[in-house]
Amino acid sequence: MANTYKAIATVTVGSGGADTITFTSIPNTYTDLLLKVSTRSNRSGGVWNADEVTVNGSSTSYSHRFIEGGDGIVTSSTNAAGYINLNSTGLLYTSTFGSSEIYIPNYTSSNNKSFSTDSVNEGNQANGVYSSLIASLWSDTSAITSITLTCRGVYEYVQYSTATLYGIKNS
Repeated sequence: MANTYKAIATVTVGSGGADTITFTSIPNTYTDLLLKVSTRSNRSGGVWNADEVTVNGSSTSYSHRFIEGGDGIVTSSTNAAGYINLNSTGLLYTSTFGSSEIYIPNYTSSNNKSFSTDSVNEGNQANGVYSSLIASLWSDTSAITSITLTCRGVYEYVQYSTATLYGIKNS
Protein backbone atom coordinates (compact mmCIF):
# COMPACT_ATOMS: atom_id res chain seq x y z
CA MET A 1 0.00 0.00 0.00
CA ALA A 2 1.04 3.58 -0.48
CA ASN A 3 2.77 5.37 2.39
CA THR A 4 -0.41 7.33 3.00
CA TYR A 5 -2.14 4.21 4.42
CA LYS A 6 -1.65 3.55 8.13
CA ALA A 7 -3.05 0.53 9.95
CA ILE A 8 -4.98 1.90 12.92
CA ALA A 9 -6.03 -1.46 14.39
CA THR A 10 -6.51 -5.13 13.53
CA VAL A 11 -8.99 -7.47 15.20
CA THR A 12 -8.58 -11.25 14.85
CA VAL A 13 -11.28 -13.50 16.28
CA GLY A 14 -10.02 -16.06 18.79
CA SER A 15 -10.93 -19.71 19.30
CA GLY A 16 -14.24 -19.00 21.06
CA GLY A 17 -15.70 -17.07 18.10
CA ALA A 18 -17.37 -13.66 18.31
CA ASP A 19 -20.66 -12.16 17.17
CA THR A 20 -19.10 -8.69 16.69
CA ILE A 21 -15.84 -7.04 15.67
CA THR A 22 -15.49 -3.49 16.98
CA PHE A 23 -13.12 -0.58 16.45
CA THR A 24 -13.38 2.21 19.03
CA SER A 25 -11.63 5.52 19.63
CA ILE A 26 -10.92 6.04 15.92
CA PRO A 27 -8.57 9.04 15.74
CA ASN A 28 -9.59 12.11 13.69
CA THR A 29 -6.11 12.52 12.18
CA TYR A 30 -6.86 11.01 8.76
CA THR A 31 -8.86 12.10 5.74
CA ASP A 32 -10.51 8.77 4.91
CA LEU A 33 -10.91 5.27 6.35
CA LEU A 34 -10.57 1.86 4.71
CA LEU A 35 -11.80 -1.30 6.40
CA LYS A 36 -10.53 -4.63 5.02
CA VAL A 37 -12.42 -7.70 6.21
CA SER A 38 -11.80 -11.45 5.86
CA THR A 39 -14.48 -13.40 7.74
CA ARG A 40 -16.23 -16.74 7.99
CA SER A 41 -19.30 -17.57 10.08
CA ASN A 42 -20.44 -20.73 11.84
CA ARG A 43 -23.56 -20.88 9.64
CA SER A 44 -23.73 -24.27 7.93
CA GLY A 45 -25.97 -23.60 4.91
CA GLY A 46 -26.00 -21.30 1.90
CA VAL A 47 -23.00 -19.60 0.29
CA TRP A 48 -22.56 -16.53 2.51
CA ASN A 49 -23.86 -14.87 5.63
CA ALA A 50 -24.64 -11.17 5.76
CA ASP A 51 -23.02 -8.75 8.16
CA GLU A 52 -24.32 -5.51 9.62
CA VAL A 53 -21.96 -2.55 9.95
CA THR A 54 -22.89 0.31 12.26
CA VAL A 55 -21.01 3.46 13.19
CA ASN A 56 -20.98 5.32 16.51
CA GLY A 57 -23.51 2.84 17.91
CA SER A 58 -26.24 4.24 15.65
CA SER A 59 -28.97 1.97 14.30
CA THR A 60 -30.76 4.63 12.22
CA SER A 61 -30.38 6.79 9.11
CA TYR A 62 -28.66 4.31 6.75
CA SER A 63 -29.65 3.86 3.11
CA HIS A 64 -28.22 1.61 0.39
CA ARG A 65 -28.07 1.06 -3.31
CA PHE A 66 -26.56 -2.20 -4.38
CA ILE A 67 -25.87 -4.51 -7.24
CA GLU A 68 -25.17 -8.12 -6.43
CA GLY A 69 -24.69 -11.29 -8.32
CA GLY A 70 -24.20 -14.96 -7.80
CA ASP A 71 -24.56 -18.11 -9.85
CA GLY A 72 -25.44 -16.18 -13.02
CA ILE A 73 -28.15 -14.05 -11.41
CA VAL A 74 -27.70 -10.29 -11.03
CA THR A 75 -30.02 -8.06 -9.02
CA SER A 76 -30.05 -4.48 -7.83
CA SER A 77 -32.07 -2.73 -5.18
CA THR A 78 -32.38 0.29 -2.94
CA ASN A 79 -33.37 0.16 0.70
CA ALA A 80 -33.06 1.75 4.10
CA ALA A 81 -32.00 -0.16 7.19
CA GLY A 82 -30.53 0.20 10.65
CA TYR A 83 -27.07 -0.74 9.38
CA ILE A 84 -24.73 -0.84 6.38
CA ASN A 85 -24.86 -4.12 4.44
CA LEU A 86 -21.69 -6.18 4.14
CA ASN A 87 -22.45 -9.41 2.32
CA SER A 88 -19.22 -11.33 2.42
CA THR A 89 -18.93 -13.69 5.36
CA GLY A 90 -17.99 -17.18 4.20
CA LEU A 91 -19.58 -20.24 5.77
CA LEU A 92 -18.19 -22.95 7.98
CA TYR A 93 -18.90 -25.86 5.64
CA THR A 94 -17.11 -24.24 2.70
CA SER A 95 -13.84 -23.71 4.59
CA THR A 96 -13.42 -20.38 2.80
CA PHE A 97 -13.36 -16.83 4.08
CA GLY A 98 -15.27 -14.02 2.38
CA SER A 99 -13.55 -10.70 1.68
CA SER A 100 -14.76 -7.10 1.73
CA GLU A 101 -13.47 -3.57 1.61
CA ILE A 102 -15.36 -0.56 2.88
CA TYR A 103 -14.06 2.87 1.87
CA ILE A 104 -15.25 5.83 3.95
CA PRO A 105 -14.21 9.26 2.62
CA ASN A 106 -14.25 12.39 4.80
CA TYR A 107 -15.21 10.48 7.94
CA THR A 108 -14.65 13.52 10.20
CA SER A 109 -16.52 16.07 8.10
CA SER A 110 -19.76 17.71 9.21
CA ASN A 111 -21.56 16.25 6.17
CA ASN A 112 -23.49 12.99 5.83
CA LYS A 113 -21.12 10.00 5.46
CA SER A 114 -20.89 7.85 2.34
CA PHE A 115 -19.56 4.29 2.21
CA SER A 116 -18.43 2.27 -0.81
CA THR A 117 -18.37 -1.50 -0.29
CA ASP A 118 -16.95 -4.27 -2.48
CA SER A 119 -17.58 -7.85 -1.30
CA VAL A 120 -16.81 -11.26 -2.77
CA ASN A 121 -17.37 -14.82 -1.64
CA GLU A 122 -17.19 -18.27 -3.14
CA GLY A 123 -18.75 -21.40 -1.76
CA ASN A 124 -16.10 -23.90 -2.85
CA GLN A 125 -18.85 -25.79 -4.68
CA ALA A 126 -20.84 -25.71 -7.91
CA ASN A 127 -23.10 -22.66 -8.07
CA GLY A 128 -21.44 -21.09 -5.06
CA VAL A 129 -20.16 -17.63 -5.93
CA TYR A 130 -21.36 -14.23 -4.77
CA SER A 131 -20.25 -10.65 -5.31
CA SER A 132 -21.73 -7.27 -4.43
CA LEU A 133 -21.04 -3.57 -4.84
CA ILE A 134 -22.87 -1.39 -2.35
CA ALA A 135 -23.12 2.40 -2.05
CA SER A 136 -24.35 3.42 1.39
CA LEU A 137 -25.15 6.67 3.11
CA TRP A 138 -25.31 7.40 6.82
CA SER A 139 -27.41 10.56 7.12
CA ASP A 140 -25.62 11.95 10.14
CA THR A 141 -23.10 14.78 10.42
CA SER A 142 -21.14 13.37 13.37
CA ALA A 143 -17.51 12.35 12.93
CA ILE A 144 -17.08 8.57 12.89
CA THR A 145 -15.38 7.42 16.08
CA SER A 146 -16.36 3.73 16.19
CA ILE A 147 -17.28 0.97 13.74
CA THR A 148 -18.93 -2.35 14.64
CA LEU A 149 -19.36 -5.40 12.39
CA THR A 150 -22.05 -7.83 13.51
CA CYS A 151 -22.51 -11.33 12.11
CA ARG A 152 -26.23 -11.28 11.25
CA GLY A 153 -28.67 -13.72 12.77
CA VAL A 154 -27.73 -16.18 15.49
CA TYR A 155 -24.33 -16.81 13.91
CA GLU A 156 -20.80 -15.89 14.94
CA TYR A 157 -17.49 -15.14 13.27
CA VAL A 158 -15.18 -18.13 13.61
CA GLN A 159 -11.55 -18.17 14.68
CA TYR A 160 -9.12 -16.31 12.38
CA SER A 161 -11.78 -13.97 11.01
CA THR A 162 -9.92 -10.68 10.69
CA ALA A 163 -10.67 -7.01 10.12
CA THR A 164 -8.11 -4.22 9.73
CA LEU A 165 -8.97 -0.53 9.84
CA TYR A 166 -6.67 1.82 7.91
CA GLY A 167 -6.44 5.58 8.09
CA ILE A 168 -5.68 7.39 4.81
CA LYS A 169 -4.08 10.81 4.57
CA ASN A 170 -4.50 12.81 1.38
CA SER A 171 -1.24 14.71 1.62
